[in-house]
Amino acid sequence: MTAEVSDEQLREFLADPVNSTLELSTAVARCTKALGLQHAVVYLADLQQRSLVPLTDVASTLPIDDSLAGWTYRTQSLRVEESGTDGITAWFPLLDGAERLGVLAVHARVLTAASLTRGRALGALLSMMITSKRAYKDSFVRRTRVEPMMLPAELLRAFLPPRTIGNGHVISTAVLEPAYEIGGDAFDHSLTDTTLHATVLDAMGHNLASGLTSAVSLAACRNARRTGADLPELVDIVDQALAEWLPDQFCTGVLTQLDLATGMLRWANCGHPAPLLIRDQQLIVDALEREPDPPMGLPFLLAGRPRQIHECALQAGDRVLLYTDGVTEARTRDNSLFGLERFADYVIRATAAGELASETLRRLIHSILDAKSSHLRDDATILLLEWQPPTGPA
Repeated sequence: MTAEVSDEQLREFLADPVNSTLELSTAVARCTKALGLQHAVVYLADLQQRSLVPLTDVASTLPIDDSLAGWTYRTQSLRVEESGTDGITAWFPLLDGAERLGVLAVHARVLTAASLTRGRALGALLSMMITSKRAYKDSFVRRTRVEPMMLPAELLRAFLPPRTIGNGHVISTAVLEPAYEIGGDAFDHSLTDTTLHATVLDAMGHNLASGLTSAVSLAACRNARRTGADLPELVDIVDQALAEWLPDQFCTGVLTQLDLATGMLRWANCGHPAPLLIRDQQLIVDALEREPDPPMGLPFLLAGRPRQIHECALQAGDRVLLYTDGVTEARTRDNSLFGLERFADYVIRATAAGELASETLRRLIHSILDAKSSHLRDDATILLLEWQPPTGPA
């Protein structure tokens, strides 16, 4: 098939509004044919990012840590391998901006520059279709879960943003465990043209009331942010929402704003562990340590004084870690606490190896969960943001 013919078929496919309502498997087949490719299979990462699950019963689940498809997922880069005796398989990353969705396997008898270009185009198109459909298609959810989810976790998962967001100047990525049993931990991040907003929350308890507390806090935070509230006002609005609707509950958290042009980080610490700053492959001890305010939902403890807002100027390449105490209180192989130093050291070593921020957190949380005697005493949430300033005029 010539490039002109395949391009025309693809244009016809995109122009037909009926195709936007197709099941993904049917859309994959039609797009693959329109692009003149032999065969394609979509694989999505499961909830804990351990496996790549095919959206077809014909293909097998693949391990992320021990397969070429997993290599593509981990590095966001193209990989190619021989496919038995009938051709070549190219593995393309499926990305929603900075968020890793999974991988696309494209099978062809011969790979050419044109077929690789079409494979990338197919990957980009399918990523958009997956992102638009997974919010309301339970089939995606069922495919990517390997065990039943508890009700508090289901409540909170409905409020969480994508694991990873970013642009050319900043990446924010997060993980949260235990994936199917979380009670009160949550994270949030969002971007405007000028600012990254990032938050980690830890509600009192480990039950449905805890999940509801974090959900209300997230909603209040977003509502304030979307009406242009500055950080002090935003925290105050969360305080008021909890005091009004859940007067017996409270929530600790760190709420941050990062100016993308200057690297100025502003944050409020409401009864939470202090953020960590990693610079030039070193933990800058106590760089972001400040006296915390009381938790949110307990405004009477402030005794009439406003919340404290802190500032720190980041440097290019700095990584900031927000986390809940379930991380540092996790048990390791020798039954000792994971601890702050070990936590920071892992991120430092991953940074030195040039690992993607999202991959660093995926491997880190698995190293905690997979330790022989490991068990989480509490929910464990980590959010990592990395700032790379603009190098020239906007």
